[in-house]
Amino acid sequence: MAQHFLLSAKARTLSLKTVFRMSEDEAYSLFCEMRWPENDGAAICPRCGCTEAYTITTRRKFKCVACHHQFSVTSGTIFASRKMSFCDLLAAIAIFVNGAKGIAALQLSRDLDCQYKTAFVLTHKLREAMAREDMAQQLEGEVELDGAYFGGYVKPANNKENRRDRRLRENQSGKRQVVVVGRERNGESITVVAHNEAKGGQVIAARIHHMSTVHADEASHWDALHARFDTHRINHQLSYSDGYACTNQAESFFSRLRRMETGTHHHIAGPYLASYAAEASWREDNRRVDNGSQAMTLTAATMEAPVSRGWKGYWQRAA
Repeated sequence: MAQHFLLSAKARTLSLKTVFRMSEDEAYSLFCEMRWPENDGAAICPRCGCTEAYTITTRRKFKCVACHHQFSVTSGTIFASRKMSFCDLLAAIAIFVNGAKGIAALQLSRDLDCQYKTAFVLTHKLREAMAREDMAQQLEGEVELDGAYFGGYVKPANNKENRRDRRLRENQSGKRQVVVVGRERNGESITVVAHNEAKGGQVIAARIHHMSTVHADEASHWDALHARFDTHRINHQLSYSDGYACTNQAESFFSRLRRMETGTHHHIAGPYLASYAAEASWREDNRRVDNGSQAMTLTAATMEAPVSRGWKGYWQRAA
């Protein structure tokens, strides 16, 4: 039997030992290369696009020669107004991508010796950068569609005579949401969070190329797919695959997301479910990529992502 990719040496191209041996200047230079790869890491003014800038070494900032705008390597990015060192940011990214089923903010706060609130906001900024990769994604080829429900758990009463049938709507919390995934076989995936599988499926179907072949289960709301795509259905009461039609790769995504929820995070608040689903999608899409390349891809994504409006340096107590 062939060795699993994650067990091979090819999967390990970056270690925390390597990151923490880097000086702050080396980590800073790496972020510059990720921010301005087209200029070999040399600063480009984000306001006017001028490629010439003075370097203010005492503050690690730049001053544009043309418009005199002062900026830093993280100005206008998701790490704008950061307080952590560049070495710690790089270490956080390395730790984050190494977690095959996610990384808890509490564990990250201990690893980096920072407050839990800092680690929580930082990990959500990384998830936001991950989600941006799928914003314009269109699925094509062999595409599998499926949905799974998360959240809204209702604890049963202690005494048997007081227990209610939690399958009935009147005995539910109303917080249960469905994650619908569209996944190319051996390709990319996109996710959407909705209150029911039918509405989420409509959003995903709109992002599938019309010449694609779609696989889904026997749920009635997938009947509309036959009018738009070459559609194959599988009845899970009889089998999980008939040799061609199946949703096994979509189920693989849900397996990872379930293990993230129950094994790593233990609870995912409703407003954040879409972020965790996008993270699981990113991890599934890059599951055969070495951890060094994953870290560099995510670092580049953070340098391309604009200032976060949802996670702009404060603790979201409301959620």
